[in-house]
Amino acid sequence: MPTAPQTTDELYRALQENSRRPYGRTRTVAAEELADAAEQFAEPVALVRALLELQEAYTYGSEPRKSPVVFARLLTLFDEQPDVFDERLRHLLFWRFKWVAHALRQLPEIPLASLRQWSAEMRDRYEKAGLALQPYYGQAYQLAAHVGEDTALAYELWAGRARTRLSDCEACEICERARYHLAAGDDERALRVWEPVLAGQESCQEEPARSVSYALLPLLRTGDPERARELHLAGYRACRRNPAMAGEVGRHLEFCALTGNEARGLELLAENRTLFDEVDSPLDQYDFLTGAQVLLQRVERLGHGELPAAGWAGRTWTVAGLRAEAGRRADDLAARFDARNGTSAHAERRRARLERVPLLDALELTLRTRSLDDAAPAAPAPVPASRTAGALPESLPELIARAREWEEQGHPQARPAWARLRTLVSAGDYVHPDDDAVGPLVLLRADLLADEADQAGQKDEFAEAAALHEEAAALYDDAGAAGQAALSRACVLLARAELPAPDTDTGADGDGGEAKAAALGAAHAGIVRLHEQAPALAPYLEARLLRLRATVLGLRLQTTRQEEYLAPALAEVDLLHTFAVRHDIPTQISGAALLRAGAHALTGDLPGAVSELDALQERLRAHGPAWHLPRTLGLRGRLRLGMRDAQAAYADLTEALRLAADWPAHAVDTGRLHGDLAEACLHLGRPEEALRHLSRAAQVQLRHGSRIEALCTYSNAAQLSLDLGRVEDSIALLDSLLAEPDVAAGEVDERLAAQLRLTRARALHAGEDLKAATAEFVALAAESAGWDDDPGSHAMIAAETAVLLAESGEFGRAREAAGQALAAHARAPRYEQLSNCLREVARLQAKQQGADGLGDALGFLSDAGRIADEARAAGYEAGGRPLDVALAYEHGRVHAYAGTYEEALAALERGLALLGEAGAEGEHAGEWAECVRLAGAVEGIYLERPAPALARLDAAVTRLRGAGHDGEAEPLAALAAELREEN
Repeated sequence: MPTAPQTTDELYRALQENSRRPYGRTRTVAAEELADAAEQFAEPVALVRALLELQEAYTYGSEPRKSPVVFARLLTLFDEQPDVFDERLRHLLFWRFKWVAHALRQLPEIPLASLRQWSAEMRDRYEKAGLALQPYYGQAYQLAAHVGEDTALAYELWAGRARTRLSDCEACEICERARYHLAAGDDERALRVWEPVLAGQESCQEEPARSVSYALLPLLRTGDPERARELHLAGYRACRRNPAMAGEVGRHLEFCALTGNEARGLELLAENRTLFDEVDSPLDQYDFLTGAQVLLQRVERLGHGELPAAGWAGRTWTVAGLRAEAGRRADDLAARFDARNGTSAHAERRRARLERVPLLDALELTLRTRSLDDAAPAAPAPVPASRTAGALPESLPELIARAREWEEQGHPQARPAWARLRTLVSAGDYVHPDDDAVGPLVLLRADLLADEADQAGQKDEFAEAAALHEEAAALYDDAGAAGQAALSRACVLLARAELPAPDTDTGADGDGGEAKAAALGAAHAGIVRLHEQAPALAPYLEARLLRLRATVLGLRLQTTRQEEYLAPALAEVDLLHTFAVRHDIPTQISGAALLRAGAHALTGDLPGAVSELDALQERLRAHGPAWHLPRTLGLRGRLRLGMRDAQAAYADLTEALRLAADWPAHAVDTGRLHGDLAEACLHLGRPEEALRHLSRAAQVQLRHGSRIEALCTYSNAAQLSLDLGRVEDSIALLDSLLAEPDVAAGEVDERLAAQLRLTRARALHAGEDLKAATAEFVALAAESAGWDDDPGSHAMIAAETAVLLAESGEFGRAREAAGQALAAHARAPRYEQLSNCLREVARLQAKQQGADGLGDALGFLSDAGRIADEARAAGYEAGGRPLDVALAYEHGRVHAYAGTYEEALAALERGLALLGEAGAEGEHAGEWAECVRLAGAVEGIYLERPAPALARLDAAVTRLRGAGHDGEAEPLAALAAELREEN
């Protein structure tokens, strides 16, 4: 606290400000300072209010040892000066007897006799104050349940009594009643009792998060895993990193352990690592550590005890080490509670949780499915098996021969063969075969380098690829393999041409595009020279050189999209095709057809490209190579998407994915297939299936090391999930991505990270977490202000920030954010987005402040009006409602909220005039009907002129129904009926 309050007014303002902070050490320290400051004032009410704030901070900040001390001070003040406590303060005082009872139960050092004494004190105080005893019996029941006594009588004495003003809230009492049935083994009855809380009908500070954590396993046991999944996502977000809800976090960890989500459990444990040190409540520690131990025990039993785990600060933990330490500490806590209570209840409850077996082998909790193998330290990825791949030869000479044969054929099995040989050659005891058919070791090393270079090129690591190919060429020279050396040098030329030119725009229309086209042209000339100068080449080597020549010119066509480059590219493809047919090289015959189809597609001839692929797929089915079929069908599916034939595209892509399973993972880009299938599904109106394909695409991309591409795909999945209303799925996915070490450390592209945060902020807003959403938007607006190369994005973010600030009632800050948005819009117009946001801020201000906010609200609408004028002058057409119509309608709403009804009606009639007489029949019938409805309400209800209002409404209903817009007519007919009934 910068300076101590000097007056009680300053103190009350500081207390109010502190009450808006989240619970935790910051709020607690401020409350302590304010309580000290309150001692200086002569007014005892100031001290009472400061002590009440301090006790609340201790209670919800998980510091149960301090809460009773503060309450004792309050009780003394009440006994000494009861008149200081007005009705509200007196109610708070008696309410908090329950807080103290709860705090004392959490501390095993407090004797059971003291707990019972406090219970008796509460009863005596309530009786003397003339208060009903239902709250006392509620605490008596909770004490019996905690100790492990027979709770039947205590439950009846509490649950059978009528609720009072001092009873726990409805949501908390529902939770206690449900837990009573849960302890009795009646899952179904417990869930029936819980339903109002789980459905969101009853809530409070702790609910439904507390109930959700207890209901997860009963939902699984009663056969409702999908609801358990949904509640886990929402419930965990409500309690994570909260010391006062450490027990709830522990139950979510246990849920992960028992549903095959051990890897997610470890993620959540890492996210809550501070709870190991910050939780002051022994009972909450006991609960949290037991849940953590269930998870860690499960991970260890699955053979992953050496995985790193997040635990107490000050040392590095493994799963096994943390499990042992958590178990030791939790056992000690259970023993202390049981010693205090004279029962074995806590040890038995721990044992029951630790002995539970998984309830499901696998429950897909989030869109990002992870296994414990994904959590393991990085290791060389094993070569995936395929249905068509046979075992590699055991004999070293045979393995070398087969690898080269497969390489000549372009067979996918070549890569695992080279990988096996790379492992053998790098071993210290490797002995190269003395076999003329195998050739010298230098030739094998050249082969391995060439394979490594090809893999680097496929990952777009062109500098690495060029260096490796150059090294391979030198080794081929040493081995006397001039043909292979020429091919490697040709590959060097292509890789260098692919490198981005420094300090140039890489777009197709910019200097970078021209520079790259020139580089590719030069590379082609160089490859042609190498081809011409090479000695007699084996057919497969000459075919590969021809393939490189055609590829380079195809890339030039792709870079420029200029018609003049089509004919040279097709000429090279024809050379390749003719040569491959003459020498019967199936891989290159197929390659030529794919290049030709690609060239047609690049120049916009999609039907020609598809025809080429139709013929190719028939040939592949008849003559092979079969491993080219998935790629061919995938490309045809992509082209059919471009032709807007989503159904045919879906069929091709699905078949491609099915066939891809026959080959090693590197042979077919299944991530691309899943991504294209997602697009096809969206066009076909199957968004849930699209979401599954996006998630699988990202998983494949991660496995193949395409991390940035995977993050982009996951970002799209999160947005689609949000569009589908799966808010918690979207938030959970984004939380997982943002917690990745490289993302959290700022090592990935800042714009990509910002996009993830922006989508998460929107999801938080959709999930009604306005406070968290607003904080994230404010941060993003501040960061995007520095994006000089992208003012349009800043305009959009700042405008959305203004809306959220307005929803929070912070209209001054909303005006500042809107000003930033307008300034950025001047540099990069965002007509519709900015107009929408300004109108919404105006509506919110008028709705919240009425006539007092009218002037400022009209100021926002004036800004929106200028944007509409600019859009009109620029020839811009909005995708939704016309901006002028939307503005007139909003003027009507704003004036209606402010009580200036004549102005409201005039504005709405302007909107109707803009829509014109055809408004009821055209594409804007919905907007027209809404304008009429609001005009009718203003005129008939607020201006008390029902006759013209009814005439307006009846005529509109007739027009709308005549135009077939029955749905739009219904609200107008309902309003007309209401007006007739009232008049």
